[in-house]
Amino acid sequence: MTSAIVRPALASDEPFLWTMLFEASHAAEQQMEVDDLRSVPELARYVEKWGGAGDLGVIGCEEGGTMLGAAWIRLFDARNAAYGYVDDRTPELAVGVVPRARGTGLGTMMLNRLLDSAAADHDAVCLSVRENNPARRLYERLGFVYVPGSEKTNRVGTTSITMVRRLG
Repeated sequence: MTSAIVRPALASDEPFLWTMLFEASHAAEQQMEVDDLRSVPELARYVEKWGGAGDLGVIGCEEGGTMLGAAWIRLFDARNAAYGYVDDRTPELAVGVVPRARGTGLGTMMLNRLLDSAAADHDAVCLSVRENNPARRLYERLGFVYVPGSEKTNRVGTTSITMVRRLG
């Protein structure tokens, strides 16, 4: 997708991040709506009150400004550990792309920009991904590695794994 623009995510982008969390979490498979995510604490923590200290993200847009995807990181601690939690110093990544923009290179563009920015403050980034999710190949291509023993049964009954990418 050569005509895409990647810009920093702002606090005002929180509504779009909820939509991208909906895409990233495959919530439609459970007949959920975007607003339903707010009442699922293990998902809501990725977006609620976006824009605070330590939040970092990017938005992928068409040249006209239509938002197509987002990639963002947020730090969690042991008390509010998210799905891919590794430790208190490693932010967890979330990525969502609207269906019509998948497979266009937008995810790669957003991740490269975000990981470059994250390297200024972090040694690594982690994520949780379903074992059979095609995005896993993208993460591996970008240097994420599987964390042995990290398999977990996710909220829909399939297996998710944790992956980590060292930065810098």
